[in-house]
Amino acid sequence: MENKQAEIEQAKAILKQHGYFVDNLWSTQDVTDRYEWTEEQAYDVLDKALTNEWVMEQIWFSIDDACDSLKIELKEDYEN
Repeated sequence: MENKQAEIEQAKAILKQHGYFVDNLWSTQDVTDRYEWTEEQAYDVLDKALTNEWVMEQIWFSIDDACDSLKIELKEDYEN
């Protein structure tokens, strides 16, 4: 188990080096610890929960709100 955790931490470090936010990740275990689902079913649950349009919009609203509170301006040439 320690080796698996070390591999996960190494993978997260590599992703973080390349600009990915990895401090809040969900795993299938989060679902299977709570519900009677297989790993495959739990992955499908996470896919549906984390990629639905409402959640994605809320993340962008939160990013915009965080930038506003930090007084970070939107790029002039940014197009929606």
